[in-house]
Amino acid sequence: MRTTSRGLMVAAGATLALALSAEPALAHTDEPVGGGDLRLVIGFGAEPAYVGQPNSVQVHVFDGDEPVTDLRPGDLQADVSFGDASATIDLEPYAALGTGGEPGDYRAWFVPSQAGDYTFRIRGTVDGEEVDEEATSGPDTFSEVIDLAEASFPPIDAPTNDELATRIARDAERITDAVGAAEATAETAADAAASARTTALIAIAVGAIGVIAGIAGIAAARTARR
Repeated sequence: MRTTSRGLMVAAGATLALALSAEPALAHTDEPVGGGDLRLVIGFGAEPAYVGQPNSVQVHVFDGDEPVTDLRPGDLQADVSFGDASATIDLEPYAALGTGGEPGDYRAWFVPSQAGDYTFRIRGTVDGEEVDEEATSGPDTFSEVIDLAEASFPPIDAPTNDELATRIARDAERITDAVGAAEATAETAADAAASARTTALIAIAVGAIGVIAGIAGIAAARTARR
């Protein structure tokens, strides 16, 4: 009985070791190009993908079952889109960066800044053949980008990027309104000061005319007495 238990423990330990040592499978799309043997396997270089963590568009290029290894930086480009925002990044051989990588593995590096679905459009030429393939993250394609707070432990009691953006926009609107009100008050005060200055000048002019008229009257009376 003890031998059987020990054997079960050894088998369980071996199974656990295999599970821990195995790399997680990446979810990618497999896109055929035209009607030939060329195909692109597209996804994130690191999955799951998290907001604020360096990542990449990963494209494995195959001709049939053979990897295509002779592409140069710029032969293929990745258009990365999220909502209305987009950016174009050159794909470069992953092995050329000195980090190993598999043959036919090309990357376009960026840092996802928002959670949600991303679209990768791969354009360019492979051995003279035009390439224009597009894939969007989802359950049947590749990882969507996840907010880091959702995967953190212990949980982080902090606003998400969207909440921060909303708060900043709201505060900016309040500041703009306050500045506008201050400018309107300053303009009103300036108008009032200008009006008061004009009234004072008129009063001084009227007073001066009265003084001159009085002096003229006194002079006329003296002349008449003579």
